[in-house]
Amino acid sequence: MKLSRKITFASTLALALLFGGSVSAQNYRLPGQHNQQHSELIASQSHGNLEVENTQKYLEALFAEEEEPEIDIYTEGWDSGFLNCYKNAVVPQHAVIDVSKYCMPHPGYVTSPYGYRRRFRRMHKGIDLKANTGDTVRAAFDGKVRITKYERKGYGYYVVIRHTNDLETVYGHLSKFLVEPDTYVRAGDPIALAGNTGRSTGSHLHFETRYMGYAINPAAIFDFANQTTHTDTYTFDKNTYQKARNFSPEANAAYANAYRATHKVEYGSGKSSASASASRKGAKSITVRKGDSLSLIASRNGTTVRKICQLNGIKSSATLRPGQKLKVR
Repeated sequence: MKLSRKITFASTLALALLFGGSVSAQNYRLPGQHNQQHSELIASQSHGNLEVENTQKYLEALFAEEEEPEIDIYTEGWDSGFLNCYKNAVVPQHAVIDVSKYCMPHPGYVTSPYGYRRRFRRMHKGIDLKANTGDTVRAAFDGKVRITKYERKGYGYYVVIRHTNDLETVYGHLSKFLVEPDTYVRAGDPIALAGNTGRSTGSHLHFETRYMGYAINPAAIFDFANQTTHTDTYTFDKNTYQKARNFSPEANAAYANAYRATHKVEYGSGKSSASASASRKGAKSITVRKGDSLSLIASRNGTTVRKICQLNGIKSSATLRPGQKLKVR
């Protein structure tokens, strides 16, 4: 049978999830403040039909910048000085985790998703985000820095933060630390500068979300294409923690294009977002542009989503309009 018939967008997502090794088996309840936003995001991601025979090529091209997965600092080389503090812990089957007070660690688009890599024969236990060396990396949630170390054959310079919601996040391939162990940080605080250290072939940020040692798929918590969390809570389940939620290759590609355009306009050739943030440091208000999100605006201007919401009297789920004025400090 020729594969010439059209498939629906929902079917395309199913293929994408199978290719990336991620489907959602969890039942989620959308909190009130996310209902409208979530519906709008799903509606905006519907781009019609795709040819079946083009789906595989589309997905392969989407993550052309994929990096080789890093050595797992929680298993390999543990005797070199790392401490697996959850080695003998009793981990519950289910846990509801509050992720409402968050900040995107970096506004870059996904260049390599979570999941098993056949060509490398290993798991990629995080998500790689596009970042220039020198870009600011921010704490995803409130918490305390547990580790700042260097792993030559893996993460390079990396930071591990233990959060108040019981998650831990890992930030790898950094060029510089901005915090020290035992430092308390809040969501959105600068913790490091992105880089290209360790097992890396180009500047990017490797980002992980973990619960008691279990490497959760960050796309189960964060919607990277729309720079937000899917809901205010995430339900950890030992059977589904490796699976993404509402993953849309088209949405990621669209965001990548918007990010490249914004990056090119704002930062220019060879100029990092850190430099752009410094040049805009005195700005008190900004004009929203197409593709902007609260998290992206906060990262560019060295502030937090929470602060912007307070200054403008809006919620984190607010829909932004191109041309809209926002106070940032």
